[in-house]
Amino acid sequence: MKKLGIERIDLSGQRVLMRVDFNVPLDKDGRITDDTRIRAALPTIRHILDNGAALVLASHLGRPKGRVVPELSLRPVADRLAELVDAPVRFADDTVGPSASAAAEKLAPGEILLLENLRYAAEETDNDPDFASRLADLGTLYVNDAFGTAHRAHASTVGAARHFERSCAGFLMEKELDSIGRLLSDPPRPFAAILGGAKVKGKVDVIENLLDEVDWLLLGGGMIFTFFKVHGLSIGDSLLDEDRLDVARKILERAETARAKLLLPEDVVVARDLSGDSERRTVLVTDIPDGWQGLDIGPRTVEKYREIVAGAKGVFWNGPLGVFEIPAFAAGTRAIGEAVAAATDGGAHSVIGGGDSVAAVNQLGLADRITHISTGGGASLEFMAGRELPGVAALTDA
Repeated sequence: MKKLGIERIDLSGQRVLMRVDFNVPLDKDGRITDDTRIRAALPTIRHILDNGAALVLASHLGRPKGRVVPELSLRPVADRLAELVDAPVRFADDTVGPSASAAAEKLAPGEILLLENLRYAAEETDNDPDFASRLADLGTLYVNDAFGTAHRAHASTVGAARHFERSCAGFLMEKELDSIGRLLSDPPRPFAAILGGAKVKGKVDVIENLLDEVDWLLLGGGMIFTFFKVHGLSIGDSLLDEDRLDVARKILERAETARAKLLLPEDVVVARDLSGDSERRTVLVTDIPDGWQGLDIGPRTVEKYREIVAGAKGVFWNGPLGVFEIPAFAAGTRAIGEAVAAATDGGAHSVIGGGDSVAAVNQLGLADRITHISTGGGASLEFMAGRELPGVAALTDA
């Protein structure tokens, strides 16, 4: 997975085309509510500008599905970027059209041009060869610093990269590949993986791959009830991924002979509804009452999981253990987050695999006590599933 890093390139006089992940959340007035992804790209951006290059940035925002959706314009991102960097930031109202081409041609070293939303064009997600070629024409060197889109074979992540003699990884991309790759290529042991989230769907390949990679595989979140159903337990009104019952059954069968010890919760917090105000109880997983739904892992499970995480030297965590957005059902996620942070304090290599688990550690104030917080939920899961990421494969080998 070692790819050519940008620090090994002479950037002077280059016009760099860089794929970034500026897919930031916006409020209804178009204001950015969390600029984490913009800040994550700043080290690479500053390195390029400080070394005498001009910079063309390309990103998507939301899912406009090949249409111009004004609410998904990247213009607010250009404004925010201008506040964060000590450099001129220009904005092109297209991607590969005359406006973008003219603006790119005029760029001087030390200046930035941000293109409009790549996904306004259906050709981006189709990896259209002509669109990729025209995108590549905007730069003399290609850099990918968008790990969050590396699992997508799009024009900006794969097609354009192939038009350059050298396509490099930015600092953020390198950090992602090093941090997550270490857990797969040479994991510190014992190695514990914690998987939560709502459904079995989307986690199947990860679970199957990790069964042979980790020492402990701890499951939580809504997906556990599909496994309980396979065991013949009553799950009340808890979430059920009915289409994945056979898959869950096969996973449980495989776990019997796999390297990993797969653990499901022993107890859960149940309530009549999601309001947080309704009556709630802690029950054994064998005693979930009809009409109630499981919404968090229980204290016995927390204690067992915490003990395993405390002894781990490598930890991967993706997905909350309960409905953590509602304080009444956040205790399990909070306890495991604190356990991962404490293990990291003790020298463990920990990775949070994007998505809701990132929101959870940020909400809990634990982010600075984790070795690495991935910017790509989907990409980190595909990586942990052992799959090749197209956006990484397209880069020049080191």
